[in-house]
Amino acid sequence: MTHTKALFAAAITVLLWSSAFPGIRAALEGYPPGHLVLLRFLIASVSLGIVALVTRLPAPSFADLPGMLFLGVIGIGGYQTALTFGQQTVSAGAAALAVALTPVFMALIGTVFLGERLAAAAWSGTVLSFVGIAIVSLGENGSLEWSGDIALVVLAALAASVFFVLQKPYLRRYSPLQMTTIGIWAGTIIMAFIWLPGLTRSIQQAPVGATAAVLYLAILPGTVAYVTWAYALSKAPASVLGNAIYLEPPLAIVVCYLWLGELPALLTVCGGAIALLGVVITSVFGSSRQIPP
Repeated sequence: MTHTKALFAAAITVLLWSSAFPGIRAALEGYPPGHLVLLRFLIASVSLGIVALVTRLPAPSFADLPGMLFLGVIGIGGYQTALTFGQQTVSAGAAALAVALTPVFMALIGTVFLGERLAAAAWSGTVLSFVGIAIVSLGENGSLEWSGDIALVVLAALAASVFFVLQKPYLRRYSPLQMTTIGIWAGTIIMAFIWLPGLTRSIQQAPVGATAAVLYLAILPGTVAYVTWAYALSKAPASVLGNAIYLEPPLAIVVCYLWLGELPALLTVCGGAIALLGVVITSVFGSSRQIPP
């Protein structure tokens, strides 16, 4: 029953995160990327603040607070900023395909922080994934070289991987709501230092549709999805839940078509399929053995 609830929470997360890619594209029609990501998480921070007051959310211990704040800055501030700036030119479908590299980065992080070694087949899958993303770049901008924006989206996947892997120990001591709230507040504070000037003017000049997209991104993909994902991670193995990430790209492409009428180029889809195959290979074969202490 516990795993069933976790899988249901993961399904909600994946659906909401899939819709974030076209949502960002829609919001970028009226907002510069820095103001978009800041406004989105200011709203999310206020929403979580209200929830924290109503539920009397306990504060974390002082010893754990620096690590939780660091993960929030990297995994939420870094991820969302890199993704939003990257999607200025990268289509929503291509961005979702690039973010699907997250399980590959999680496996690589495991070799650094968890004392694991990747099997030979897993290394092959890793290489295949990056070849696929290079082909995605070709479909997006006509060059096999990664454009700056594609590189930003890949950087976003790396930031998310760090967040997912390193938050697991904290979820043994804190609730998903505590972890998510601290993370979003930390990311928002850093964003405010950088992009607060001019935000009011951007809000006044933005069309209603773009502002509605920001509200949607703030409340559902930006708040609810993080809580449901943290809940799922606290109840089920990350190796099981990681497979759900494979569903993000096709779901994002469908939602993008329904929302924006946008479809990725055929070459982008082919590159994405190659990248996803590499992700699956890496995830299936995983680590071969732990490095002796």
